[in-house]
Amino acid sequence: MTPADAIAQIAAAAQPGKAAEMAAYHKVDRRYLGTSVPEIDALAKAWRAELSLEDRLALAAGLWDSNIHEARVAAAKLLTQARIRPDDSAAWALIQSWVPQFDAWAIADHVCSAAQKRIMADLSRLDDVEGWTTSDLMWARRAALVATLPLAKLNNLKEAESAARDRVLGWAGSYVGDRDWFIQKAIAWWVRDLSKHDAAAAAGFLAEHGPYMKSFARKEAAQYLPPELLPSA
Repeated sequence: MTPADAIAQIAAAAQPGKAAEMAAYHKVDRRYLGTSVPEIDALAKAWRAELSLEDRLALAAGLWDSNIHEARVAAAKLLTQARIRPDDSAAWALIQSWVPQFDAWAIADHVCSAAQKRIMADLSRLDDVEGWTTSDLMWARRAALVATLPLAKLNNLKEAESAARDRVLGWAGSYVGDRDWFIQKAIAWWVRDLSKHDAAAAAGFLAEHGPYMKSFARKEAAQYLPPELLPSA
């Protein structure tokens, strides 16, 4: 399976007229084919089943390098799975290589979904992710939170998971002075998800950092907190 073959399959599943709609929506200058995410997901699942890990990595790299919107989504989906055997280090390295190229939320979020699996498979990879938090690229800083969202959703944490959650909350706290909408949204997303599993921790974060967040982000982060834990106005 070559990248050209895979792109042809993606293009064959495109919807007439959708490419122009996608270009207008995403507002990033790259080629769009007009293929829906469920169609891409189905193709990626089939490719994962039939390709060796080495071939899958090569295909993902080629699809990404095409700079076609749907091909980049497919590249991420090729690497989005809980277990990659026998060794997922090359997949993690490839995912990391894509982060500095992020330029829009949709592709970034698909890659972050792949990154989530690799991070939860090996929490020591937070050492790599921490480097994203000080990047000049907003999308990389945002990715540090989006790629670690599973940590916000855990119950009955092990010691290492608790330490990892605290570490990421520290990153989120360091972001509150960043007024970029996407950064504020990412903070809110993380804390809101956390509130469903550890309301006290989410409330503590908002008590300390809420006054420095944008009002929309503060409100969203507190969306699921019980009234008695809501920070005082």
